[in-house]
Amino acid sequence: MLTLTSPVDTPLHRLPAGGKLAVLALFTAGLFWITSPLWLTLSLAAVLLLHGLGGAAFARHGLLLLRPLWPFVAVVGLWHLWTGDGIAGISIILRMLAAVAAANLVTMTTRLSDMIAVLETIALPLRPVLPPRRLALAIALVIRFVPVMSERLAQIAEAFRARSPRRAGWRIVAPAALAALDDAERVADALRARGGTE
Repeated sequence: MLTLTSPVDTPLHRLPAGGKLAVLALFTAGLFWITSPLWLTLSLAAVLLLHGLGGAAFARHGLLLLRPLWPFVAVVGLWHLWTGDGIAGISIILRMLAAVAAANLVTMTTRLSDMIAVLETIALPLRPVLPPRRLALAIALVIRFVPVMSERLAQIAEAFRARSPRRAGWRIVAPAALAALDDAERVADALRARGGTE
């Protein structure tokens, strides 16, 4: 639960966490300045090419992490088709895929401890208001939990479909919430066992 770092070793694993996070921030900000679908496609292709450095298994895992985006892709695509602005819809979809794929790549190639250390350093000016360690840990856990919870939600939906011919819809909200609380309690127990956040 506490790590989604890929066990497949790639050259990106050996790069410093701070550098990867800085490049990710610049890359993501740059995506919002690009409006051309061609350049956005090239940006996404570059990120996917970096996934390929780790081999087929690493790249396949990276692509699977994009699977939770399909509802957003469908909604954005259908909306822009309905409004007659397909080019803008394509640009938004490509931008979203490139940004999330890049974030997943950093997550897959960076240890949680390294990410916490970088975030803690960035948060040092907030020390009088909020302990940097707690803030860094909270941010890192959110980054790690998003794909984990997406996968857990997909498992719950699949289990529901195996037991009922009806669509899952809102019926899986309660089990998903309970699963999230259970995961949060397990992580809290693990943190307490390791001395807390201080």
